[in-house]
Amino acid sequence: MSTADAIAGKPRILTGDTPTGQLHLGHWVGSVKRRVELQHTHDCYFIIANMHAYTTRLAKSEDIKRDSVAIVRDYLAMGIDPEKTTIFLQSEVPAIAELTFLFAMLLPFNRVMRNPTLKTEIETKGLGDTYSFGFPLYAVGQTADILAFRPVGVPVGEDQVPHLELTREVARRFNQIFCGVDEHAEDDDHVKLGGVFPIPRADVGAVGRLAGIDGVNKMSKSLNNAIFIADDPKEVEKKVKKIFTGRQSPTEPGDVNNVLFQYVRTFMKA
Repeated sequence: MSTADAIAGKPRILTGDTPTGQLHLGHWVGSVKRRVELQHTHDCYFIIANMHAYTTRLAKSEDIKRDSVAIVRDYLAMGIDPEKTTIFLQSEVPAIAELTFLFAMLLPFNRVMRNPTLKTEIETKGLGDTYSFGFPLYAVGQTADILAFRPVGVPVGEDQVPHLELTREVARRFNQIFCGVDEHAEDDDHVKLGGVFPIPRADVGAVGRLAGIDGVNKMSKSLNNAIFIADDPKEVEKKVKKIFTGRQSPTEPGDVNNVLFQYVRTFMKA
């Protein structure tokens, strides 16, 4: 049994969310639905990454606390079973902060800044060049979040795959430098060859990216285009009626790739 195997021989996975607001349908189709499925066959750890929230909400600790609780409520509502999984708070695991510092030595700064997800977040959040050094550091912190638990897989949305690739690079480099694993070794062989960390794989949900009700951007609380898990039926109906579908000519068929049809394909089985 490898170091990534847990009790009863179940392979371990780790994923989670940063408490920057409530969870929405994009989280469900991109990652959480997959977590609900995997909890029956895997040793599951789900992190509430409250320290990462400080990168953009430094003076809002009470909001971070509130949203951390809200995320756990959403987990339960979506079917994550605390009897089958471990839900934990990032700040309660000191090893994550320690590994973040050490892993920062394994990554050139320009490699971190080439992360396309990081670039997109800086742009969509309008941070310009005013973001703190801690903002790009959270990308390194995510590698520590994951590798501290030595998982074999990470259920993620499509936009998080670049973060996971950074994690895979850190794991390989650590194993090569400190464990003598050959640089040409296959990823699946690292632990067998003496590596401390497995090279985790991305497990992307069936819908990698769900558009928001604006029909343009990815669903996001900060862009005010999200349908939240906690929304009641009337609020959902109100938001669905706002979905942008584009102009349709009386004589031409509508665009079957617009966001409304994406929702139909995603949520309606028949």
